[in-house]
Amino acid sequence: MRKLFFSELTSCKETKLHSAPHSWLPLEKGKLSKFAGHSTSSIESLMKMPEPAVLPHFKPADYVDILAQIHEELESCPPDEKSCLYLLQFQVFRGLGEAKLSRRSLQSAWEKASTIHEKLIFGAWLKYEKKGEEPISDLLSSCGKCSQEFKLLDFVSQISTGSHEISYDDESDVFWGSPVVHFRIRDDMIACDRRKLAALSTPLYAMLNGGFRESHLEVIDMSRNGISSIGMRAISKFSLTGRLPYLSADAILEMLDFANKFCCNGLKDACERKLASFICSRQDAIDFMECALELGCSILAAACLQVLLTELPECLNDEQVVRIFSCASKQQRSTMAGNASFSLYCLLSEVSMSINATSDVTVTFLEKLVDSASDSRQKQLALHQLACTRLLRKDYAEAERLFNAAFTAGHLYSVVGLARLASMRGNKHFSLKLLDSVMSSRWPLGWMYQERALYLEGDNKLENLNKATELDPTLTYPYMFRAASLMKRQSVEAALMEINRILGFKLVLECLELRFCCYLALEDHRAALCDVQAILTLAPDYRMIGGRVSAKQLRMLVMENVEQWTTADCWMQLYDRWSSVDDIGSLSVIYQMLESDAAKGVLYFRQSLLLLRLNCPEAAMRSLQLAREHAASQHEQLVYEGWILYDTGHCEEGLQKAEASIAIQRSFEAFFLKAYALADSSLDPSTSATVVSLLEDALRCPSDRLRKGQALNNLGSVYVDCGKLDLAAECYINALKIGHTRAHQGLARVHFLRNNRAGAYEEMTKLIEKARSNASAYEKRSEYCDRELTKSDLQMVTKLDPLRVYPYRYRAAVLMDNHKEKEAIAELTKAIAFKADLNLLHLRAAFHEHVGDISSALRDCRAALSVDPNHQEMLELHHRVNSQEP
Repeated sequence: MRKLFFSELTSCKETKLHSAPHSWLPLEKGKLSKFAGHSTSSIESLMKMPEPAVLPHFKPADYVDILAQIHEELESCPPDEKSCLYLLQFQVFRGLGEAKLSRRSLQSAWEKASTIHEKLIFGAWLKYEKKGEEPISDLLSSCGKCSQEFKLLDFVSQISTGSHEISYDDESDVFWGSPVVHFRIRDDMIACDRRKLAALSTPLYAMLNGGFRESHLEVIDMSRNGISSIGMRAISKFSLTGRLPYLSADAILEMLDFANKFCCNGLKDACERKLASFICSRQDAIDFMECALELGCSILAAACLQVLLTELPECLNDEQVVRIFSCASKQQRSTMAGNASFSLYCLLSEVSMSINATSDVTVTFLEKLVDSASDSRQKQLALHQLACTRLLRKDYAEAERLFNAAFTAGHLYSVVGLARLASMRGNKHFSLKLLDSVMSSRWPLGWMYQERALYLEGDNKLENLNKATELDPTLTYPYMFRAASLMKRQSVEAALMEINRILGFKLVLECLELRFCCYLALEDHRAALCDVQAILTLAPDYRMIGGRVSAKQLRMLVMENVEQWTTADCWMQLYDRWSSVDDIGSLSVIYQMLESDAAKGVLYFRQSLLLLRLNCPEAAMRSLQLAREHAASQHEQLVYEGWILYDTGHCEEGLQKAEASIAIQRSFEAFFLKAYALADSSLDPSTSATVVSLLEDALRCPSDRLRKGQALNNLGSVYVDCGKLDLAAECYINALKIGHTRAHQGLARVHFLRNNRAGAYEEMTKLIEKARSNASAYEKRSEYCDRELTKSDLQMVTKLDPLRVYPYRYRAAVLMDNHKEKEAIAELTKAIAFKADLNLLHLRAAFHEHVGDISSALRDCRAALSVDPNHQEMLELHHRVNSQEP
């Protein structure tokens, strides 16, 4: 239900926060100078756009094919291979920018882990991915539910190593010496049962009952074997009882060393388990890890590894930790991580790259990753990532060797690195030749044209960038370059229009920064302030002007040129922007309001709603956490805790928080949360009456127009689902009266259900006219008009937001109805090339089946099931197609 109400603007969040070097923005004596003259030098400086980064991701040329391969292998592979396949799937989705899908693959890798090493590595990786969500564990505990995601794994008790004892203590065995043997350790004599001690290992049996002199001795001197009398007595007791007495860690270490020398596997196992219980800190883990690696103690090493990985990324600032991972030999890596060395160094490399992609530590971890790779796909990823790091370090010869190796192994995207290196040597012709050879061998992709454009000039460059946008409209660089080119021609308004194209569907900080500069060029300081405040909302520490100036400093400078708003002005501006569906503008106003003495909890909560609509879930969660911290009362805090739990998939616990809040004080937000969570969690039709009652209770409580409009809109949706159209229309009309513009969509639905298509069309037209972000409005209006107007509206949707999949599906269906099968499949293929979408793959699979291309249909089915393995219709189609395969 939340998705329904907050998905009007679907976009892709870009997490890389690289700043473009807009060094043309002059700063004098702490003030912004005017840009009225558009000086040539300033514009030329702007034109020095940074080249798009060579991404250190696994980017197969045909991700559908690789996802289909992974799914096929998952269906038939042994259980111990599944986690590695899910890791590969994770890397594919990571390369596609699909954060939710990649995290789900990581979760699957953890769930399917067949060894304790894989379990702890993927568990630590999930914890790292969810950094900042630890408070959720506390919230769940307050609801009586334990969260396993942030706990150390108690794996020592789960490891079954079997019996290590040998059968030499059988009574039928003949022991020639005395049944009691004494071990002298300096001045102490320790009596041991010869038969029991001999049973600890083959070497001890040979020593105590074999051809050695000790077999006939009653006293054996052990003073030079590194064991103390305390340790020897404990070994004697262990031989009798099979249990270790309580001893210090130092004594256990002595026994472990003894067990290792004399191959006493059972004793060694017991010592490792006991030592694992002593690990309470990072330093403990470091100290014991060195011993574990030296003696080959896999259980102890795993216990140490878990503690170290749990402290990522902080522990990589510890030189001792880095030395352990960097200096581990192949055998030591096996001791530490079993068969999961590749997974371990995959994690360590990713964390290290996020800290410093060019550090010696990153290089060392990536070299270990290459060394740990066991198949072609792992080698492609490892070689490419190491090559990217070498490129950043300007180690060009080694980078070229590695890119070449990755490319030869099958990683087509590595040609980008080879082309860049050729260009650096002044051989752009060879760069073009490389790219042309790749493009001629397969269907070209957007990134290929983008890369090709880097080595061209003038119209040819722009032509290639336009083609790149056509094939992959999510690529940021072409928009920014075109905008910069327009700035060079002093067409600032045209540059603004170009950069607005991508900001209409994809919130990218570099693009916001470029638009900020455009507004400064136009001397529209209010609009410039809006963008810099939006930037600061998303990234409080962001630096602009090529990283030379903090965004906070620029904000202060711009504010000197803007009339200050009062608190009342801010609220009016917020209402206006919220009503016009200007989410970026609304974010900016809230940022400014947070500097006042206003109730910050409410403002941070509003901020989280906007960030969800802008598809920035991580930033939204940060805002919710801040709302909780700044709550003015306990019942308000409970509401924000409920939203945190709800938004992280804990709907039942979110309901509990709402009920706890209502028990303290009846409030709009508590009733709204309860209604929201209940509507989303229950499929029972009778729940609708309860949701209606809760929303009515909410509306009777004090609140502002922004939230009351949302509640009325939600109530109208419930009434529509129940068939109560008059009541629904009344809700929508009341919502519109208080400025909730999105209610036009609900009212249009009511008109349509009353067979008034013209009224529905007119209602959506009003929304289009009012809303700043109106791709969804065009899409919805297309349902209420004839075919020609529908085609026109859906073309507009694709222009405004190419990530919306419905227009592609509609156009493909129309083509299929007109028996243009090839064109229909091509329409879907165009979108699938840059968006891994279940519905697009599903429809293309059905089309392939219809034309008799069973292998292609099966491939699409398998790729789609990688996107959603539990989709029922997809499973049915896959079963049907699979049965037709020869």
